Amino acid sequence: MQTPDPAPHIEAPHIELAIGGMTCAACASRIEKKLNRMPGVTATVNYATEKARVAFGEGVVLDDVLATVVKIGYTAEPTPPSPAFAERGPGPSAVDAGQAVSARPAFGDEHRSGANGVRVGAPAATGPRTPTPSGPPREQHPPSRTTPQGEAGGRAALWTRLRVTALLSAPVVALAMIPPLQFDNWQWLSLTLAAPAVVWGGLPFHRAAWTNLRHGAATMDTLVSTGTLAAFGWSLWALFFGTAGMPGMRHGFGFGTGRGDGSGTIYLEVAAGVVTFILLGRHLEARAKRKSGAALRALLELGAKDVAVLREGAELRVPVGELRTGDHFVVRPGEKIATDGTVVEGASAVDASMLTGESVPVDVGVGDPVTGATVNAGGRLVVEATRVGADTQLARMGRLVEDAQNGKAEAQRLADRIAGVFVPVVFLIALATLTGWLLATGDATAAFTAAVAVLIIACPCALGLATPTALMVGTGRGAQLGILIKGPEVLESTRRVDTVVLDKTGTVTTGRMSLAEVHTADDVEEKQLLRLAGALEYASEHPIARAIASGAEDRAGALPDAEDFRALPGRGVEGVVEGHRVYVGRDRDLELPPGLAAAGSAAEARGRTAVVVAWDGVARGVLAVSDTVKETSTEAVARLRALGLTPVLLTGDHRAVALAVAAEVGIAADDVHAEVLPEDKAAVIERLQGRGRTVAMVGDGVNDAAALAIADLGLAMGTGTDAAIEAADLTLVRGDLRVAADAIRLSRRTLATIKGNLFWAFGYNLAAVPLAAAGLLNPMVAGAAMAFSSVFVVTNSLRLRSFT
Repeated sequence: MQTPDPAPHIEAPHIELAIGGMTCAACASRIEKKLNRMPGVTATVNYATEKARVAFGEGVVLDDVLATVVKIGYTAEPTPPSPAFAERGPGPSAVDAGQAVSARPAFGDEHRSGANGVRVGAPAATGPRTPTPSGPPREQHPPSRTTPQGEAGGRAALWTRLRVTALLSAPVVALAMIPPLQFDNWQWLSLTLAAPAVVWGGLPFHRAAWTNLRHGAATMDTLVSTGTLAAFGWSLWALFFGTAGMPGMRHGFGFGTGRGDGSGTIYLEVAAGVVTFILLGRHLEARAKRKSGAALRALLELGAKDVAVLREGAELRVPVGELRTGDHFVVRPGEKIATDGTVVEGASAVDASMLTGESVPVDVGVGDPVTGATVNAGGRLVVEATRVGADTQLARMGRLVEDAQNGKAEAQRLADRIAGVFVPVVFLIALATLTGWLLATGDATAAFTAAVAVLIIACPCALGLATPTALMVGTGRGAQLGILIKGPEVLESTRRVDTVVLDKTGTVTTGRMSLAEVHTADDVEEKQLLRLAGALEYASEHPIARAIASGAEDRAGALPDAEDFRALPGRGVEGVVEGHRVYVGRDRDLELPPGLAAAGSAAEARGRTAVVVAWDGVARGVLAVSDTVKETSTEAVARLRALGLTPVLLTGDHRAVALAVAAEVGIAADDVHAEVLPEDKAAVIERLQGRGRTVAMVGDGVNDAAALAIADLGLAMGTGTDAAIEAADLTLVRGDLRVAADAIRLSRRTLATIKGNLFWAFGYNLAAVPLAAAGLLNPMVAGAAMAFSSVFVVTNSLRLRSFT
């Protein structure tokens, strides 16, 4: 037995394939069914995105998967990673025959959303390759039309075919519909024009129908090809063997089936008109589908193309792909920041609107993190790269959006199953229509017209486009607004949610301590108190000390130096500042004047931390420090209530602190869960669920990950930890709680659009097929209605682009 050469492994449990040749939902259903019958393979095929997401088990050979798709008449190839995802090294184009696929998860893709932007870890072996044990040498897989070049070329070819076919068909339709235009032998001119329109214009349908026939399958192309060729063939018979070719022949046009003597009736306008209408529908559909994916393309193109790296003290401009973690690079005013990093020199304002939807630039300085693809709106910065390639926030955002767009809602899976059996059922209905009309009336012309109308109007394309187009537009618009939706199942969850649990620190509050109150003794100036306390606390790294030092500097200006600094464990700090022995801390034995004691007690009752300032052995003042509530949190809670949600506050902080925050933002005291240990947060979610509530959780920390995962809907603040983001269903790129309300509104709007699309698609077929079978639709009118049903669904989805 010959063995294959060593081959690179796919670095993820999934790989994405570009599928070429699909023309309707039935095609996608057929490919999906074939792939899922392969041992160790689980696949989802998306008609709108023309992609397949394939999960591999151990020992599955990628080339067998590609060959399975080719064998049933379509093309398939692994998609190269998007530029935002790519790292150095070859992409999936290096995949060669006989490659075994591993199930090793890539970084950050271990969770339920799956992997995306799959890369091949090493180049394929060079030289001749021996046949694999799984079978004979494989067919060559032509490039998929879903590559950028192939997609553009395919649209251009479709547009050319449409224009030529329309020019040929217009006179044919006009002559048939307007009897006064019918001159002697007009029917032969119609044949001359209709023949290339039907044969060449409809060639994509005829070719696909023949391929399907060879593989024992039937799709929308089979319906269109059969219907148009039947109308054209009838016309040829009537012209050459009947009375339709006689000079002076005339006939009228009607929206129903009646035409009279079959030997004197031609359907050239039906054959040519249907091909034109369906080509027009395909063209409009392709344009609309491209618009629906525009947001993701714009997102992936945000990144910088090159960067000025500091090497040995000099600036060297290199492609952004050559950046390494730890490199220092320069960002001048107006330039994009090349990758995620930390500012090591300079200060500026950064415009992140294109990535987060936040319109106000954010000030950054030394030590502050910055995100790749954002724009430096101010001074010169030097940034140390902390994440490059597929690890950047932009790349992760792109992966999440693509994952969502490639998924399917439960309603769409039902639609796909129906589309898979719909075409054979339509043929049976058409046959029954033909037989029924012949038995009931004996009118072959009417029977034929009704049967052809059934074949043409019953295309299931709209069913296949209903969910993915809405998902593409909705998730793309979300990405523009800083809302990342992981998948279509998330949309179903947003509809049912009635309770939203909010983590306090970092979600409702800033997560940073700040100086909130200053109380002084009667003979002490506030500025002096702040200078001495701030100088001493400046030497400490404690969060409360940093808050006091920062607040003192803001209010009192430059701080003096502290000497003989000492930390007193559990009590505070002391040292010498400007000749005074200063103490700052919470020494309960220190005697306070009545006014200061009352101020400290009142501050602690409001959930703040009270710190005493003393020098030369006498208490001089009290400083109150607190975790500040975000300016937008009160408005956010009101918006969540307006959506019919009950907000609940969850925190490990003291109950007094939690109640103070809840009162400030508008959450009822009964809905506050305080002093909850990190490991018990998930238990609180479970208790709420046990009471019959459907719970959404908003959090940002590592200790929120379990709660986010167990909630019915998890929303992670993008300013939080990777663990929280990975565990959540929705990621809010900005640290603004108002976006949580926007995310739920957008998800519900997208779900409503999907349901509206499916209602239209199902309703159209349920209404149209009986009308056609009853003889109430001319086949050409049926063709126009079928083509525009798909266009309607896609256009309806595009309305989500205006979501604000």
